[in-house]
Amino acid sequence: MNMNNTNRKGTLSAPPMPTGNSKDFKVKTCLHSVSYSGLWRGQFALGIDAFLVKAKELGYDGVMLMNKRPHLSALDYDKEARKTLRKRIEDNGLALVGLAGYSDFTTGFDKIGGPAIPHTEIQATYIGQVAELAADLGTNIIRILTGYERPGLPYDRQYAVIVEGIRMAAVEAQKHGVTLVVQNHHDIALHHDAMYWMMKEIDMQNVKVGWDAWAPNLQGLTSEEIKASIRRLQPYIALTIAADYVKMPRYRFDGNLTNFIPDTPVIRATQMGKGIIDYDTFFGTLKEIGYQGYLVYEMCEVLEGGGSLQNLDDTAKEFLKYVEKFK
Repeated sequence: MNMNNTNRKGTLSAPPMPTGNSKDFKVKTCLHSVSYSGLWRGQFALGIDAFLVKAKELGYDGVMLMNKRPHLSALDYDKEARKTLRKRIEDNGLALVGLAGYSDFTTGFDKIGGPAIPHTEIQATYIGQVAELAADLGTNIIRILTGYERPGLPYDRQYAVIVEGIRMAAVEAQKHGVTLVVQNHHDIALHHDAMYWMMKEIDMQNVKVGWDAWAPNLQGLTSEEIKASIRRLQPYIALTIAADYVKMPRYRFDGNLTNFIPDTPVIRATQMGKGIIDYDTFFGTLKEIGYQGYLVYEMCEVLEGGGSLQNLDDTAKEFLKYVEKFK
């Protein structure tokens, strides 16, 4: 395994794309550090060093590091600290699969005077700094996000800002040999057809797709539609982040009717294979197309069974058991 994503010249190489041959698929597992960040209600928190040890002990091949406090912020890691962290990752025998960036290219769009603030440039500059951090740590991938749609404002203006911003960020990332992987997380370009269109419009060699299963499932897509989404995006898929969820029904009491009115369900995390997300179809189709990336696992919501260290560990182990069927 090439732990540092480097080529023979010692520089970062682009992440490999699907080959179209199922025989080329290999189950490579990665644990996202957000799973042990303490950001969710009741979730036990580990520091970066302890998280690396934990990922190794659990049996994961690699890690993805959350690029914000309390884990990995460029504000907290100078060049020496980066060298130390890179060595710790290597000493644990782990691949650093990528950094999880947190972008929102429509930030400030809904504020009076918003255009006076160079939000797009700020976002692109931030991603450029993350790219330098990624390269120093030996990885060639940054997960990024598009933008939340701001209500009451022209959709196309918001869309155009995202395309412009990702292009600007890609130029900055390319200086460090880093690829930006756009996750289907934020509102704009959430659907696979919209994401495909955006990739064609951005048209940058170092901008790819991180396609996840949970968003299409929560949109109500069928198994066949989910399979079609992967086929559609096959030329671009470099990453996927997995999590399984259940829906908790919600109701509001209406005293005038002496009755309960259905409301939007709340989503909670559960162990892989025990929720509503169709991973048999999703991972099975990734295998069919010869997907070359990692299967990244995250616990990124309030978790069934609570946020104790033991429950986090048990849930992370269940993911490793679940993906065995795709080997």
